[in-house]
Amino acid sequence: MLSFEQKLSILESFPELSRKDVSLGRVNYQYEESLYEKKNVAFHLHPNGNGFVYAGHLRGYETDDKGFVNIREFEETELRSLVAESIRSLSEREPEPVGSSRKAAASGGSSGKSNGGNASVWHGADKQTLTLKHEDDLWYVYAGPNLEMVLETYEEAEQYLHEEGFFLV
Repeated sequence: MLSFEQKLSILESFPELSRKDVSLGRVNYQYEESLYEKKNVAFHLHPNGNGFVYAGHLRGYETDDKGFVNIREFEETELRSLVAESIRSLSEREPEPVGSSRKAAASGGSSGKSNGGNASVWHGADKQTLTLKHEDDLWYVYAGPNLEMVLETYEEAEQYLHEEGFFLV
């Protein structure tokens, strides 16, 4: 098992990560250039040896419900490899499956007309359109320049738009 200092040294060797000291002597490392909302690559590294690395977009790792792998027992090569894979996974968008409205809308992706990196255009009857934007951890629905609705989750926004008769094309 690597010591806390050894784990910090390994994470410091990745110049694309920035260190964030948090409570109880724990340390996070963030990848600010992430294409996803997720920015923490290393989470709650603790002097007792515990800590987590994000692997939510990776295969072959046992993750918790938030996509993190416990690295308490990792050796140096394992940790370096996982951190590098985690950064790569946050640097690349996965290809969207055909007809995947949820992922496309959440990422401003290829389904529907994109109105920026975090927006999607939804179409209704009579050529009506609403724009769904994700900003500041909330989902905003606009009718042209006018704010129509604010929702907390993508699921709520998607349900609202479907109930109003709007769909991604």
